[in-house]
Amino acid sequence: MNKLLTIALPTYNRADLLDKQLAWLAQAIKGFESECEILVSDNCSTDNTQCVIKKWQEILSDFTFKVNKNPENLGVMRNIMYCLNSATTKYVWTIGDDDPIQHRAITYVIDKIKQHEDLSLLFLNFSGRNKITGEAVHPPTIVGNRWFDADSEDACGDGKAIFEHCFSKSVGAVIFLTATVYRTDLVKRALQIWPDAATNWISLAYLAGYCAANGSVIVTKETYLECIVGVSYWQKEPKSALLMQYKHIPEVILKLEESGYSKQFCRRMLLQNSKDVSWKVFLGALRRWPVYAIKTVVPFVALVSISAFDVGVFKELKVAEANETSTQEVRANKNNRSINL
Repeated sequence: MNKLLTIALPTYNRADLLDKQLAWLAQAIKGFESECEILVSDNCSTDNTQCVIKKWQEILSDFTFKVNKNPENLGVMRNIMYCLNSATTKYVWTIGDDDPIQHRAITYVIDKIKQHEDLSLLFLNFSGRNKITGEAVHPPTIVGNRWFDADSEDACGDGKAIFEHCFSKSVGAVIFLTATVYRTDLVKRALQIWPDAATNWISLAYLAGYCAANGSVIVTKETYLECIVGVSYWQKEPKSALLMQYKHIPEVILKLEESGYSKQFCRRMLLQNSKDVSWKVFLGALRRWPVYAIKTVVPFVALVSISAFDVGVFKELKVAEANETSTQEVRANKNNRSINL
């Protein structure tokens, strides 16, 4: 791994957007020929995507510019996983072909990964904008139009704790592809552990959590890019809302527990997710796909029930520990008074 960073672009049938993103990249990446390589993975596009790639491959001839074209459309997640698994540098940054990114972002990323050798995960803060209305969009749990409210620029905090905070505040933030820079060996190991990650639309949260559990984490205070809300690939699937809420999020939480996150945190997150789900989504799915909806929701309800029981036990143990500590303090005070007398 001689170079530091792979900048990968998974794309499909969006030649115009890809052209604009590569135009941005050509300007922002100047001066980093020895540190960066470029990878474009075409998911078997039927438009002029290949012509756009060839044009920029010639313009960016001073860079290592790799191209992949899948023999068929593998789906968005598998194309993303291909990019992550194909990186040969120490870090990999996979960006969307339609996400507006500031020119200074690449300089910032390179500086930080040079400065912190044990860095395992970098979250670039971002703002949100509704594609239809143009209005600012951000999680209701966070004040202001920035999707991460953690501030960890020095990479000195507890990686797990930082990720837990970010994940509990906004699942959407930790699954925003363009905002995340992974350490390559860790993200590849995470994919080996969960080979079916591509079947889960929010498995990027698991990948980030796994990296965070194995090194230091940076979350930028300033925003470096923008997320256009309402155009996510999974939102185009008819069963997406049901799967996301009742299957994919719980599945990722359980994978995080397997990766070393505490049972208490994971059970708390399962309960939090159960409060956030929309029963209207289930009822709508029940009318359209009754058998599928029931098969999806029954395991979810069982898991939430177990989580509620576990959280209750955790609370009882805390109360017992607090009472025991209080009793020991009272005994210690009595002993001290006896000695003084």
